[in-house]
Amino acid sequence: MVRPGRPVRNDGPPRSGESARRPAAAERVRTLVESNASGALTIPGLAAGARDDQALGHSPPEVRAVAPSGDIYLLVPAGSPAARAAAHAAGEELAAVMDLTDVAPVSVPHRIRGRGWIAGWLTAARRSERAWAGALLARRHPTGPMEGPHWALLRMEMGEGYTDDLWGAARVGPEEFAAAESDPVSRHEADLLQHLACCHGERLAGLAGLLSEEERGRTQGRRVVPLSLDRFGLRVRFCGAGPGCYDARFDFPEPVRDAAGLRRALRRLLDAAA
Repeated sequence: MVRPGRPVRNDGPPRSGESARRPAAAERVRTLVESNASGALTIPGLAAGARDDQALGHSPPEVRAVAPSGDIYLLVPAGSPAARAAAHAAGEELAAVMDLTDVAPVSVPHRIRGRGWIAGWLTAARRSERAWAGALLARRHPTGPMEGPHWALLRMEMGEGYTDDLWGAARVGPEEFAAAESDPVSRHEADLLQHLACCHGERLAGLAGLLSEEERGRTQGRRVVPLSLDRFGLRVRFCGAGPGCYDARFDFPEPVRDAAGLRRALRRLLDAAA
């Protein structure tokens, strides 16, 4: 099923129209937390200049995982302000906010696809939870850093979450967050979008043929870029040839559950466009 796109304002990205099948807000927030989106951790009350821009999402970005309880485990540099503050708190909880920014893995106008934050309480991970929390991080990010003398393992209890993305803005509570699962497509999304953009430009352009006549008129003369993938479908952005951009959403026949199902769904979609 094809969902209509909508033009973009020059001052920001386009939004999706309403869809019968769409990721729930809690799923989107959890996916954002467990993705490679860049992040920064702020602890109110620290001295000026203590914003920890290197604590999360940089060098390298694979430092977050969510436990079944909804607690977020963070691997941060041992010398970072967040690690030092948690160590000095001696087991007491610190109010903290984790800001996250989702950037499209392909070059496209309005490249920031969404922003979000998690507000909660930060502590150093207890010795009794370090082994399984480290294993959780390793499963979620097998190529990421492991705990050692250069890293500190922290735990963040979520109080509230928020996302403002291609689907819209929404707040999420801790129970919703704990019950949600991250999108299974997320860990494969960047590689697949880059592959589509690099090797399948002509087939992507054929997607315009699946749009309505009115929508096709808005895509003429524009290049098409794959913008996002989730278990429900593919979103592309038509840009160039005039001001603004135009997004179109293409739903899969049914939600996909793994990488193999995702590749089959993409082949079916592109074959239909051809």
